[in-house]
Amino acid sequence: MNVVVCVKQIPDPAAPSSLDPTTHNLVRTGKLILDDSDSYGVEMALQLAGQVEGSEVTLVSMAPGGEVSGLRTALAMGAAKAILVSDDALAGSDALGTAKVLAAAIRRAQPDLVLAATESTDGYTGTLPVQVAELLGMPSVTFAKSVAVEGSKVVVERQTEAGYDEVECPLPAVVTVTAGVVEPRYPSFKGIMAAKSKPVDTLTISDLGIDPSEVGATGARQGIVQVAEAEARSAGEKVVDEGDGAQRIVAFLEQIKVI
Repeated sequence: MNVVVCVKQIPDPAAPSSLDPTTHNLVRTGKLILDDSDSYGVEMALQLAGQVEGSEVTLVSMAPGGEVSGLRTALAMGAAKAILVSDDALAGSDALGTAKVLAAAIRRAQPDLVLAATESTDGYTGTLPVQVAELLGMPSVTFAKSVAVEGSKVVVERQTEAGYDEVECPLPAVVTVTAGVVEPRYPSFKGIMAAKSKPVDTLTISDLGIDPSEVGATGARQGIVQVAEAEARSAGEKVVDEGDGAQRIVAFLEQIKVI
């Protein structure tokens, strides 16, 4: 079984971030790290692959400047290889443009199962995995809190507000996993050393047969038009109970239509 994991490499959240003054896009120069939310997908993939002899985990990522630091972390966890798409023409891509690139790269890997985080911690659109599934013509299951492969189908416990739903669908499929679905392992020293020699196939959009007009800022159908400082939180109203506190609280709740 070949399990593919969509992995995003992001600027270190612990370091000061900056936006391009013209496009308002996040500046992604320099070293990038593995998005924490993707570490759950990598761990889930490694556990599933470990249950079927001959299985392996392939990473797929898109990043500028041929950056592989985040990929090496996931490879050190135990993934076998990676596909990186890096091309200057991809700068400014929106979610759909990114999905087109990842879907084209995933096809090359011929996966039995595709795993991804529900959303990235630097974008939070939450739309990319289902777009990838649509482009690949695969069924998708979102917000998985448990994933199991049984023969030619995947069985997922899908997180809901009321608990979870048990969902089954045929393979290949795209599944997004929630944080906490598993506990990601820490890369061992042996794993870190081995990751240095694991193959990373670096591709351009030309290698994938993608028209430059469909990706990047040129092909983007969404963009950031304005960035503004968050409004400062104002002081709340203090209620001094003079025997009518309960009534005043009820009146306030009625005013904001809570009751």
